[in-house]
Amino acid sequence: MTAVLYIGNRNYSSWSMRGALLVRLSGIDCREEVIPLDVPEGRSRLREVSPTARVPCLHVDGERIWDSLAIAEYLHEQRPAARIWPADAAARHYARSISAEMHSSFAALRSSCPMDIRARRPRQEFPEAVLSDVQRILAIWAECRARFGAGGDYLFGEWSGADCMYAPVVTRFVTYGVDAGAEGRRYMDAVLAQPDVADWVRAAEVEPWHIDLDRLGIGGPRQAPSPGGGQAG
Repeated sequence: MTAVLYIGNRNYSSWSMRGALLVRLSGIDCREEVIPLDVPEGRSRLREVSPTARVPCLHVDGERIWDSLAIAEYLHEQRPAARIWPADAAARHYARSISAEMHSSFAALRSSCPMDIRARRPRQEFPEAVLSDVQRILAIWAECRARFGAGGDYLFGEWSGADCMYAPVVTRFVTYGVDAGAEGRRYMDAVLAQPDVADWVRAAEVEPWHIDLDRLGIGGPRQAPSPGGGQAG
């Protein structure tokens, strides 16, 4: 198997982080190639490698799999022993549901608090819509931990695809100083200590690229598009 995962800037591209964590969890032999966002050459390269001009996009033996959930399902089929999804049926259904919810929801949090791993932008107040998103995420974490988390420190005990989907949110909470409470903070600490997450964060911190989120109007209360056409935010 020859595999390449095309990703955007590690510091900004939350969807790239999800895709990369999923691939690393699967254990397949895969090279990561960064395509810088918000630069002309990056936009051109995105169109070459991805049918949607977005990342992540996984190339395997001539085939292309794009979108994080599709990548998760592909990897689950290829490497079932990696347990992208939990073995228990009830836990597996729940993991897929909350991963799909992450995929389709939380627009206010994404817009107001884009991923910026290197930054520290603590806020005293958040818009109501952002607080609603935060409370829903914390409720998901708490229910997962209560129902399925007895076997370890993560949402379903062992590290899984659901944790990969929520890991970028953990970095957002750190960047913007979100109060996750004691239980939420324990989960965040476990995620940040996970080796693949820690490796991603270290790489993000030394990247040479910088996207001026203020110039693009991202990070304030108003809605704004993702930079560069990839998948940041």
